[in-house]
Parts: sequence; C-alpha cells; structure tokens
Amino acid sequence: MQTRWIAHLDLNSCYAAIERLYHPELRCLPMAICGDILLRKGIVIAANEIAKMYGIEVGKDTNGSAKQKCPELNILLPRQELYDRFCLWTWGICTKYSDYVENYGPDGLWLDLTNIVRDKYEAQQIADKIRIDIKETLGITCSIGVSFNKTASKIAAELKKPDATTIITKENFKNIVWKLPPDKLLGVNDKTSRILYTIGITDIGNIAKAPVELFEDIFGKNGRTLHRYASGEECSPVKHKDYTEPTKRIGHTDTTPKDMRTIEDIKRVVYTLAEKITSRMREQHYKCRTVQISIRENNLKWCERQGKLETPSYITNDIAEKAMNIFKTKYRFTQPLRSIGVTACDLVPDNIGIQSSLFGDEIQDEKRDKVAHTIDTLRAMYGYEIIRRGIVMEDPKMTYIPADYDRTGFRVGSAFFKDA
Repeated sequence: MQTRWIAHLDLNSCYAAIERLYHPELRCLPMAICGDILLRKGIVIAANEIAKMYGIEVGKDTNGSAKQKCPELNILLPRQELYDRFCLWTWGICTKYSDYVENYGPDGLWLDLTNIVRDKYEAQQIADKIRIDIKETLGITCSIGVSFNKTASKIAAELKKPDATTIITKENFKNIVWKLPPDKLLGVNDKTSRILYTIGITDIGNIAKAPVELFEDIFGKNGRTLHRYASGEECSPVKHKDYTEPTKRIGHTDTTPKDMRTIEDIKRVVYTLAEKITSRMREQHYKCRTVQISIRENNLKWCERQGKLETPSYITNDIAEKAMNIFKTKYRFTQPLRSIGVTACDLVPDNIGIQSSLFGDEIQDEKRDKVAHTIDTLRAMYGYEIIRRGIVMEDPKMTYIPADYDRTGFRVGSAFFKDA
C-alpha cells in the first residue's frame, strides 16, 4: 500500500504577522490584536511572539488582563477582511502544489502531497519550497508538518516554530508523538485534557496503550476516535480544493453592550439572534431539528446546552422559545452573562416531507410561514431595520448587532469561518 504524504501548514502568529507588515514600527515591540472594547469584544484574538513571552494567552486574556501582564503592550483592532485576503492568497499558493487542499481553522490547511512525494527527503524539499514561496510572496512565515495522516501532520507542524518543516514517519511516530501531552492531539480541548489527567493519562502514548473501551465509557463514540488518533490509525482524506462543505449548522453569537442580568434581558437577545438565523435558514432553504445555545458568563466561564424540536422549523418563535426553554431548564442562571449564542443544528431541506404534530395547527403554521417570508421580502427591499419585534425594541442597545457581522461574530467576508 502506498504511503500517504499529508502536509499541515500553519501560518505563524497569522494575524499579528500580517499587522506587522503594515506596522513596521511595532516589529520589535509586544503587540496584540483584540476585539473592540467599546463593543465588549475585548478578547485577545492574536499576539506576536514578544507578547506571548509575557504570558499573554490568545482566546483567554482580555484587553485588561493582557495590559496587566504587559503594560507596554500595543493593542490593535482586528481587520478581518485583510486577514482573509492573506489566507486566500496562501490557499492559492498551495493549490499550485496539490489539487487536494482543505482548510483547518482561520490560519491552517492540509495538503495531500502523495502524488508528488516518494520519501521523507522529497517531503522535506517540497515543504521547504512551499514555506519559501509563502514567505517571499506574502511576507509572512509558516510552519509545515508532513506525515502519513492528517493528525500526525498537524502535530508535526506544532513541534517547530516559527518557519520550520518537521517530518514524522510511521517509523518514528511513537518515539516522537507518544511522549507529548494529550492536548497536542487533534480534538483534545482543555476539558478533555483535564479529564484525561484525572484518570492518569499524562501523554499520548498512554491513550494508545489503554483499552479503547475506557475512552468509550468516558467520551462515547469520540473516545474511539481519540484512541485511533493516538494510535496513528486516522486515515481521513484531504478534500479536493473544489469541494464545498454542506451547511451543518447556522448560528449567531453576540457579546452584549452590558451584562444580561434578568430573564427578560436574555429573552430580548435570544429573539434578536433567532431572527437573524431563521432569516438565513429560509434564505438557504433549511429547517432545523435541534436548537443549541452557548453561554458565556461575565467571569468568562462558558458552556453549551441543546434540545430537540418536536418538528423541524425555520420560524423565529419556534427557535427562540426552544432556546429559552433550554436556558431555563438546562442552565443554572446565577451569574450575569457577557454573551449568548443561538445555533440551529441538524439541518434538513425545507421541502422535505415532515410528519405533522398530532397537536399542531397546519393552517396556523401556513400563516406563520407566509408572514416569515413576507418579512424577509420587506427586509430585502428596505433594510433589516424596517420591521422589528416589540420585545427587541424594549432595549435597542442590548439587542443591537452590527449589520456587517455574520453569525460567528466575525466580519462578513471571512472565508475561513464558513461553519460556525
């Protein structure tokens, strides 16, 4: 069987590196990119290597905590459209080397080099050539890992930074990968890592050597996947560059201008978000079976909860009422909330045959459907603000969502945030 050669490319401190091109005066100074503090989106979303030396953590520190760690920190607002252009240019460079290129997050991607690489020496040469091409063309650097599957190649890309190539073969996989902590493995987040440590799993080798049933008992079907990744048995293909990922979920999350302290505050925001996502569902001809809410408290603790609808729907009231029911029954509301999100999951085509509820009112459902589409038409003609719900207008500042923000909270046009 032919050995696969899969490369994972990771742009080094991507957003910070791009900003450095436009701010050469900050080249040797600590710099971070943070959301707009006036919109209460002041989380560090990128930092250069100098800033990271002060202990600043991307996705965890706020503007304030980052400044406490590094008082001389230079903070810039994000320019998502600029970052998107660089990511698309990177994609274009990679497609010169392979027809199989697949996005992974905002600053990473996989390439299948199997057809042009025969051994690890050629893999090193091609990866180095891609790195040089990106550096000379775009002025930013990347790290590339090459291995026999996607999981191992991503681990390899993380081992040497910045601007480096690392090769992991089947022969040295155990010697290199099994010594690493569990959080280096694809799919292991902070919560999963903590659980693994509590049961004595301190490295990836421990995962591979333990019985798969242990992880299935703890993590369900994801436990088997975790064991397969650790054992080097992952074999998923890299998607073709022209492949379009089907929409799996449509959602919107927003940080409100002030903390949400009452159920009425939550309800206003939930209805605002539900209107946004149901409008997009109807536009894309989807209904959803499941509603999910994401909650971030003002102490930045975060959780998700979800529940099934009785019948698939794209009506705002159905989605909002289900979201509120989930919130009231599955979450203990003891702390003011900083942000909340609503996501429509388990999408199905809106023309699929759906069995009616025994207690449903088909005539009323048809009327609601017509009203929803009429509202969509009015907003398309005269703008989104032409018609608003009364509950939303009770506190316009709380329910304001900038028109140029999409469902992820990133500005419209982001090529790397297709599925929130």
